[in-house]
Amino acid sequence: MPEQTFAAVAVPGTDGAPLSAEDAKLVTLARSSRARIGAVEGAAVRDQDGRTYAAASVALPNLAVTALQLAVALAAASGATKLEAAAVVTEASKLDGAGHAAVRDLAADAPIHVAGTDGVLVGTVQ
Repeated sequence: MPEQTFAAVAVPGTDGAPLSAEDAKLVTLARSSRARIGAVEGAAVRDQDGRTYAAASVALPNLAVTALQLAVALAAASGATKLEAAAVVTEASKLDGAGHAAVRDLAADAPIHVAGTDGVLVGTVQ
């Protein structure tokens, strides 16, 4: 499989509106996944049936996967055909391009909420 490169995506600032309870749960799951193993990032997605999938970034000598890519892969491997929303908890100020592209493979319009490691929403990529 050829190596692909994706540009990081700027995260627009939040308008101050609180997240819905379902989207706040995604941020909580992403934050917990990150903290559990001390990963750089944590992510969670919700599929068309309301099922959630959470993951942390993986950085091994022969395998590197962003948290968002892995969460999308878990959803797809479980039969999800569409995503309703996603969240990523990261120290970065931009959304990684590979994770963004993975979400867009299953949802052209799902919001991707980006939060800092403290769980505070930085912004949402539409």
